[in-house]
Amino acid sequence: MSDLSLTILPETVGDAQPIERLHERTFGPGRFVLSAYRLREHVDHVLELSFTARIGTLLVGSVRQLPVCIGDTKALLLGPLTVEPPFRGRGVGRALLDRALGDAKAKGHRLVLLVGDEAYYSRVGFKAVPKGRATMPGPVDYGRLLVAELADGAFTDVSGAIRPDWSMAR
Repeated sequence: MSDLSLTILPETVGDAQPIERLHERTFGPGRFVLSAYRLREHVDHVLELSFTARIGTLLVGSVRQLPVCIGDTKALLLGPLTVEPPFRGRGVGRALLDRALGDAKAKGHRLVLLVGDEAYYSRVGFKAVPKGRATMPGPVDYGRLLVAELADGAFTDVSGAIRPDWSMAR
């Protein structure tokens, strides 16, 4: 990103529509059938743990985190992470991930889940959830279910259904 002045800021309420348009452009209408969207139907993402990437005033990326539980263990579900196509491969996604995970850890969160490409997300500490340890609503490719421990051993002995954190329900 040395050739661009990138700013990573916490998402605000006013960012909702521009982020939704970004999601429409990058993921299309099929995004609503994904299992992660089933979890997002009942609980809002956490604004203070969700971030935008801007170059000047131009929104070029976004990442959100949602409160979930794995069985009885509280966690965050990261996603969607999206970057405008012309700005991909320039460190925008990595900057968003670093900020999201760093702030989550600083606020005492211990686990972050996501459904995504292990080759990409392993660079920031995500690894595959062992088969059978966690389930999600709807269809999911369990080979893409990943977890990052923000505290050593945080995923040890954790298992169960991934569900919205109902204490945060709308």
